[in-house]
Amino acid sequence: MHKLTIAFGVLLIILGVGCYVATGSAHPTSLIPASFGIVLAILGFLANSDEPKKRMLWMHIAVTVALLGFLGTIPAVFQTIQISRGVTYPHPVAVEEKAAMSLLCLLFVAFCVRSFINARRARLV
Repeated sequence: MHKLTIAFGVLLIILGVGCYVATGSAHPTSLIPASFGIVLAILGFLANSDEPKKRMLWMHIAVTVALLGFLGTIPAVFQTIQISRGVTYPHPVAVEEKAAMSLLCLLFVAFCVRSFINARRARLV
């Protein structure tokens, strides 16, 4: 799971830096996904441990960070749907970036929950 955490961290970094550059480096808030990505990548590196307790701790922290990222960007999903219906926003790229971050964080949380359930079942058997 630590490799998946690092991969999602890298994807969020690419999303943040890419949108920052695409908007002409005028809006530093477009780097917010990159900051979440840096945190996830660091947690992924920390989870690369032989000790199961440490690995479990870092992965639980990582999924909590991703869950917070998802919860904070849920409104952007609905705003993206409104954009597709013709509603205009002052910064549509920012809305789409937040929606992409929301999707990435949700996918990561889903993969982690599935992994946690499988690990729990393996321990019980």
